[in-house]
Amino acid sequence: MKLLIDRTYEKHQTLGHAAVFDNTGKLVFQCKTLELPWRNNERSVSCIPEGVYRGKARTSAKYKDHIHITEVDGRSLILIHWGNYAGSKNPRTGHPDIRGCVLTGKAHLDIDGDGLRDITSSKKTFKKLMTFIGNGTIVEICGNGGKYSPDK
Repeated sequence: MKLLIDRTYEKHQTLGHAAVFDNTGKLVFQCKTLELPWRNNERSVSCIPEGVYRGKARTSAKYKDHIHITEVDGRSLILIHWGNYAGSKNPRTGHPDIRGCVLTGKAHLDIDGDGLRDITSSKKTFKKLMTFIGNGTIVEICGNGGKYSPDK
């Protein structure tokens, strides 16, 4: 499997479109992504650099099933998981949803009225994404309407 994420960088966040292709190259799933803004790959405040990585299914107490993106220079424990907000705090829990990871969902929409687009239907979308992901999945990330943009 291959997971391709095409990003659009904004000042306070990074919006994306993800596409999953099976081993024959057939498109099998699409969703939206939400990440922190680009801040020179700094831990906990930046999205990771564009590039090609390995993804593997993983489980933790906090996120249960998720995808671990490996081989990221200067970073560790970069995950793809559920959550709604790229801002500093989730208004319901008071804690950040991400610190450098990738959130998945159905659409970008300002849920909490702070002027930033959040991501909707995250748990449901992520659960569907996980049906396609296994160990050895290739995760390729490009930016600003690159070759995987749905608009191309």
